Amino acid sequence: MSSLRECVAHVLGAEAAELPDDEQALREWLAQRGLGLVPVADPAAFSWPGPFLARGEREWTVLFGVPPGPLLAPPDGAVQAAYVIAGHEVRAASSGATTATGTVTAIVLAPAAEAPLRSVERAQAIAGRGLLGDRYADGAGTFSPGGGRGHDLTLVAAEVLEDAGLEPVEARRNLIVRGVDLDALRGRRFRIGAVQCLGQRRCEPCAHLERLTRPGILRALAHRGGLRADILRSGDLCVGDPVEALE
Repeated sequence: MSSLRECVAHVLGAEAAELPDDEQALREWLAQRGLGLVPVADPAAFSWPGPFLARGEREWTVLFGVPPGPLLAPPDGAVQAAYVIAGHEVRAASSGATTATGTVTAIVLAPAAEAPLRSVERAQAIAGRGLLGDRYADGAGTFSPGGGRGHDLTLVAAEVLEDAGLEPVEARRNLIVRGVDLDALRGRRFRIGAVQCLGQRRCEPCAHLERLTRPGILRALAHRGGLRADILRSGDLCVGDPVEALE
């Protein structure tokens, strides 16, 4: 287990020795850098598509994802307190144009939540629903009851899966693509063959994915888990289709 200082350093990518050990001094150190510790109202039930600090009975750790899993050691008992590290000033990130054009290398479907996935050469994309034959198109995915946007289609980079040692069917994403900066498609329209989509948010890994694959995958895919998108225009998707930003 770790101290609060070590957990803050882990989230920031800093050396723990650079940070003060006293909590008030640590808060002042963060404030000097435009950051702060935001307390979570219901720590035991909290989840977040990013890292946050959590204290068990005595020790601190870093949790990540929805539902959360440990990036460091698991909490020593029920989570008693939690903080998110946040900036004092939130500025809209510029989404500059990307010239990257990629290719679909695999299409993966599952008929129900936690069911084995299968690769197909072609799938029908249905606007506002998902891929015909996939659990999310039928409202039967693990996270379908939550509703909201970004459940139609999930994409992940082939390069990331190769680095993490995952096969396409293990990633539980619909499309495996190569040569595309998926982060650059957040908030943007793009096309896959004749199908038009809108990138919504990162498809971060979670404890659910780690349970279905192997320990360590959550850490390996943190901030690299892919993209959640809405399907705006229906059509057929095929392996080999180009992926291109439209705006």
